[in-house]
Amino acid sequence: MIQQWDVIVIGAGPGGLAAATSARKNGAKKVLIIERESVVGGVLNQCIHDGFGLIRYKKQLSGPEYAALAKLEAIESGVEIRTGLMVVNITQTHEIQAIGPNGIEFFSAKAIVLATGCRERTRGAIMTPGSRPAGVFTAGVAQNLINIRNIMVGKRIVIVGSGDIGLIMARRLSLEGAKVLCVVELLTEPCGLARNISQCLYDYNIPLYLGYIVTNIIGKRRVEGIEISAVDKNKQIIPNTNKKIECDTVIFSVGLIPENEIALSAGVTLNVSNGIKTDEYLQSNISGVFSCGNCRSVMDLADFVSEQGSVAGKNAAFFIHQKKLEQWQNKTNTIFKKGLPEKNSFTCSFCPRGCQINIKDGDINGNKCKRGKLFVEQEMKDPKRILTTTVKVLSGSTPLVGVRSNRPISLSNVMNIINILKTKQVTAPIHFGEVLFANCAGVDFIAENEVSVKNE
Repeated sequence: MIQQWDVIVIGAGPGGLAAATSARKNGAKKVLIIERESVVGGVLNQCIHDGFGLIRYKKQLSGPEYAALAKLEAIESGVEIRTGLMVVNITQTHEIQAIGPNGIEFFSAKAIVLATGCRERTRGAIMTPGSRPAGVFTAGVAQNLINIRNIMVGKRIVIVGSGDIGLIMARRLSLEGAKVLCVVELLTEPCGLARNISQCLYDYNIPLYLGYIVTNIIGKRRVEGIEISAVDKNKQIIPNTNKKIECDTVIFSVGLIPENEIALSAGVTLNVSNGIKTDEYLQSNISGVFSCGNCRSVMDLADFVSEQGSVAGKNAAFFIHQKKLEQWQNKTNTIFKKGLPEKNSFTCSFCPRGCQINIKDGDINGNKCKRGKLFVEQEMKDPKRILTTTVKVLSGSTPLVGVRSNRPISLSNVMNIINILKTKQVTAPIHFGEVLFANCAGVDFIAENEVSVKNE
């Protein structure tokens, strides 16, 4: 039997959730999200760090908190969500074939939104030479192992690539007790946001090697070290610049690739970056098939993915009602400071803009809002950070729950509080937003996500 829907969204990450919600709010009566994972939210669920939601929700949220709000919006708008169901084929007439616990299921939609996200580039994709020992991971896999599965990946770690995921993992690994020896970047400028350079590397005294490439991975059963070499302006290796770094783990954070195998099954055209090629209305070459988020073009912020998803979902609803479609007003990331922070400046972390604020003749300059001045005044007296980490769960459906401090804490006290939290554990069920630890060294810690009781 073919199940009939007005709009079907494939993928329940931030783009898919926003698209489905928007489709419902703009006139689509029957809207379905199909998600292959067992939970919605996509990669947000393993991103326990804060910094999400500043644009869309006007709040500083963690990834799981952002996902929970987006899911709630979708459900309250009347969207139906099917998880654990993997789409294997789409036709140009909007018929969908998926496989799940009930076997093969068939769907038909008047319009489709593709929100399938992206995957990581691997060591093989950038042709890194050397042996193939244990201890080589992508940043996202390492993040999932540590934040979701309670598996530590190593003790002495080198991170290859200076994108935001790699920078955030440098901090996360440091908080978990690993020694992050350095971050190695091929380019002469780091790729991530300046605020992440400041708070993930500078805060933890992690060296950054710019203009270097990994020329060998050493080890038999387990990584024993890597060799790096300097490159010239043409990215050619400079002779006799090689140096060896002894480590047991190498984590690659070298970019993302749109995931579009399902789109290809329908004959959707891709662009040169392997993303779905769309017009200004986010519609592909197949009439009634729209796209948003990282499967279209990799974006820096989940907030932007959600905004684009909202437009794609609205246009899917408008398409089936033959209304004029809305143009996507492309969000540029030029307002965000990327690369190295300016010398003798403070990188504000109150928003992704990352204002470079300095003090000259007693005056504070460079802040785009009043909060920037407050940030600098605080940094000069006692630098503070929101602390996010995980705590063990007894009898839970997952072994860990993400927790976040309810307010910024002194940077000098972060490791002390981390060590206290490592001795604690909680019992399922756990509810989103629940205070799990009150007055832990003067700070409350809040659950970032739901954890149900484990089924025996």
